[in-house]
Amino acid sequence: MGGKEQDFINSAFKENWIAPLGPNVNGFESDISNFLGEESKTAVLSSGTAAIHLGLKLLKVQPGDEVICQSFTFSASANPINYLGAKPVFVDSERDTWNICPVQLEKAILDRLEKGKKPKAIIAVHLYGMPYRVKEIKEISEKYNIPVVEDSAEALGSSVNDIKCGTFGTIGVISFNGNKIITTSGGGALITKSQDVKDRAVFLATQARDNAVHYQHSEIGHNYRMSNVLAGIGRGQMEVLQDRVNSRRENYEIYKKELSHYGEIEFKDDIPGYYSNQWLTAILVSSFVLREKIRLELLDENIESRPLWKPMHMQPVFKNCVKYINGVSEDLFTRGLCLPSGSNLTKEDLYRIINIIKKALI
Repeated sequence: MGGKEQDFINSAFKENWIAPLGPNVNGFESDISNFLGEESKTAVLSSGTAAIHLGLKLLKVQPGDEVICQSFTFSASANPINYLGAKPVFVDSERDTWNICPVQLEKAILDRLEKGKKPKAIIAVHLYGMPYRVKEIKEISEKYNIPVVEDSAEALGSSVNDIKCGTFGTIGVISFNGNKIITTSGGGALITKSQDVKDRAVFLATQARDNAVHYQHSEIGHNYRMSNVLAGIGRGQMEVLQDRVNSRRENYEIYKKELSHYGEIEFKDDIPGYYSNQWLTAILVSSFVLREKIRLELLDENIESRPLWKPMHMQPVFKNCVKYINGVSEDLFTRGLCLPSGSNLTKEDLYRIINIIKKALI
């Protein structure tokens, strides 16, 4: 916490605004939109997953439709496709960003078109805060007229050529879950450039209640709106967002400085114009055996690290889905490790972790 969150929470209680509407909700939405720029309109919701779900509904995804989704991601990127009775089509990653591969994406689209199944949307993810290939994905999206749901859950504060992540897709998605760069304990946001789309998202997120004196519903809605109390936490968190980004990036630079000269360890290369919030520092090591050796030696010291995301096309729940694979995400999963990356890590913490990793390399 940054320190100001309690002031906004106290205001919510003092003014008796506890429900999922009120001054903090409006203020938080305004804070996010002002930060993102690019004429962004923001609807704050109960989770980033809810934002993806509503985003797909706004794009009129129906049962039986196909939605392309980056395979190398957390399951929350893909699950909402199934909520709507649609079918995920998984596309592998490229090496530089670890995100959706433009070559594989176009290959998938062409193959689906040949089979008479034009995808309804593309879900592209800025994984671990690293932006995906924005220019290339946008060109493909426009070429085939398929909208992009930009999963920026992990990338608040990241940018490409000084344009903030969350503003590149037809629909943008942010998460404020407890492990994100800033948090409302649980929450998310849907980003759009259209006031009408924002209003429609809020309508669907508040049980799709018609404009009538009595309670009337002409379509199915959801209980997805963020509460005024949690939005108060978010308002306080927005005041320290850049500090949190700076802390994460400093963690990354220290890890990179101390470990990158070891031949067994790789970091993602810097890409001109790409600015990552470095939500998580992730490394690649030379083998699965070494990954596990490092992970277990850290665990012996009560320090948690985790393998990179297991690709969606390898998950039991999605085993029968269509996939376009080049082997990159499977290799990343086999050799990759997420290191402790919290904004409150001390230098002592970082060097303790680093020294354990160095010892494991001997």
